[in-house]
Amino acid sequence: MHLTVTTLSDQLFNIEVSEDLELENFKALCQVETGVPASEMSIVWNGRPLHDDKLTLKQYGIHHGDMVLIQHLRGQTGRQSSDPPASNAGALNIDFRSIQLPGASRQAQPSQREDDPKYLMDMLLSNPSQLAILKERNPPLADAVVSRDLEKFRKVFTEQRQARSREEQNRIRLLTADPFDPNAQQQIEEAIRMKNIETNMETAMEYAPESFGQVHMLYVDCKVNGHPVKAFVDSGAQMTIMSQQCAERCHIMRLVDKRWEGVAKGVGTQKILGRVHLCQIEIANVFLQSSFSILENQPMDMLLGLDMLKRHQCIIDLRQNRLEIGDEKIFTPFLGEADLPEHARLNQPSSSASQDEDRDLAEALSRSAQESSGASQRSGPASSPAGGASARQFSEAIVSRLMENGFSRNAVLEELRRANGNADQALASLFAKSFSMP
Repeated sequence: MHLTVTTLSDQLFNIEVSEDLELENFKALCQVETGVPASEMSIVWNGRPLHDDKLTLKQYGIHHGDMVLIQHLRGQTGRQSSDPPASNAGALNIDFRSIQLPGASRQAQPSQREDDPKYLMDMLLSNPSQLAILKERNPPLADAVVSRDLEKFRKVFTEQRQARSREEQNRIRLLTADPFDPNAQQQIEEAIRMKNIETNMETAMEYAPESFGQVHMLYVDCKVNGHPVKAFVDSGAQMTIMSQQCAERCHIMRLVDKRWEGVAKGVGTQKILGRVHLCQIEIANVFLQSSFSILENQPMDMLLGLDMLKRHQCIIDLRQNRLEIGDEKIFTPFLGEADLPEHARLNQPSSSASQDEDRDLAEALSRSAQESSGASQRSGPASSPAGGASARQFSEAIVSRLMENGFSRNAVLEELRRANGNADQALASLFAKSFSMP
């Protein structure tokens, strides 16, 4: 009879055997094809492992055209006897070796460091290119790395590892399940759907990579009551709106008619405080009349809606990247990303990343202040006996090594005092000064 054999490593082959063949002999045939020793092989059929090697395939109920799965046990018994008992039952058991470290050979690294999550985080943080790729492909894990929170990193990695394990188990059950089972049919349909989605995405990445880019929204510069405002042009909005903060900044809150208060509904809901019935907007040195609905909590200052755009016959010219006003061809260019408000810019740093940067900057400034104060305190007593004290403070070997680069002894001693004895920092300062000289 004809059988299809598959492995967990996606190896697939067909084999012709007799239905009276014993299981141990069937394992021997599979060993030739897969290279897996028969003693470390487990045969799974219809979701259940076959243990008795003396039974025949017919006695197990295996028929022509069936599929069986080979699992490699990898000598689990031997490992159980050789592994030491866990000293901490509550410790988190994570195999961090599945993470590919940038520019490193896993075989050449000690296993202790491979299993150290702090070491892995430091390696990823020290390689910006790999961290950027991780942010695109695995944002949750990248956020955990950037936050420098070891427990968060462990938690995210463990959850993702368990999810992959569940997916692998579902795939194994799918391979060994009855193909006519309705649940198996649904899983097969879902697997085919996900495969089609992956194929569609790969095709888009190859032939239309620009579709994965982002575009910023359309903003123009204008003035309201003489105050500069960056207005968002939105032809999909029904009315022109303004935030309460912008209205206060432009000194027009005194004109708000609260009889028009209500609720604005769109993607979310916003409270309307009232309406300014008439106000002038200056765009490209042209004064245009418009009304505003004042919203209480609005991130953008002002939004030019369809009521204002249609009234003044505005044209959104994307080819020329500008907003045309009326028949006189008066236009104003749309703002570039650098000129947009902070909330409208692309690739904004996350709050955690900003906090980390601020903390690192504060620590660096603190260390610099301490070093400068320490150097100033030492410069006083050491100024008079400069030659003798410096020679006794720094080893002659370091001074000679720096002088071999062509610098005078006095310059070397001076830079060593400023660097608190750090030879590398002193050498870098000497080179920097030599390069800055005309």
